Amino acid sequence: MDVQSVLFYGFSAVLLFAAFRVITARNPVHAALYLVLAFFQASGVWMLLQAEFLSIALVLVYVGAVMVLFLFVVMMLDINIDSIRQGFWNHFPLAATVGAVIALELAAVLLGGFRASQPRVSPIATVVTPVAVSAPDSAASGAAAAASQVADVGHVVVAQVSNTKALGVLLYTEYLYPVQVAALILLVALIAAIALTLRARKDTKTQDPSQQVRVKARDRVSLVKMAAVQPAAEPAPEPEKQA
Repeated sequence: MDVQSVLFYGFSAVLLFAAFRVITARNPVHAALYLVLAFFQASGVWMLLQAEFLSIALVLVYVGAVMVLFLFVVMMLDINIDSIRQGFWNHFPLAATVGAVIALELAAVLLGGFRASQPRVSPIATVVTPVAVSAPDSAASGAAAAASQVADVGHVVVAQVSNTKALGVLLYTEYLYPVQVAALILLVALIAAIALTLRARKDTKTQDPSQQVRVKARDRVSLVKMAAVQPAAEPAPEPEKQA
């Protein structure tokens, strides 16, 4: 067993344990932390499969943004665990049925990739440039081609590059306009979310920043001069005695 196999089994074991603890942990904060651990292990598996772009995106997007947001929301809501667990077994048959249907659908889609009869696709992304290729004249031309890491396949030249470079070339050449449209949609969604949070509502207490900036100290604080020593109080008169 080589080092890559050992790392794969190690990442997979920790990933399965973390995923199991996500659904069994009683504390939602602990469940969110276990999910972060599961994302890191999945990122390691992607790295072993030479999909470095997916690995880095999983860490930056899900661990760095989404899971941090989940963790803050869970900590701020102060969820009552006892009220959430009420009626768990009543809804368990429906939840188990939905989970089984999803598992069968995923199995039907993914099992095709594990068949031995199908040829394996190299995980290294390739950039294909259609050019005319002539027959090699001598061994020097073959050595030069090997040095440049360019393989002759029929009448095309396939240059083996990393996944990140291949995706970058595709995103900013062939799919440039869809990427710009997606960025514009995300910008509109961001502006809409900010506008919804800043709107005036009657059931909430809001502050006016302009009034806070224009406030002055003399309008908020009044200084009162008092004597350092207060005069002694006069003794109370004695009540008259009745004869």
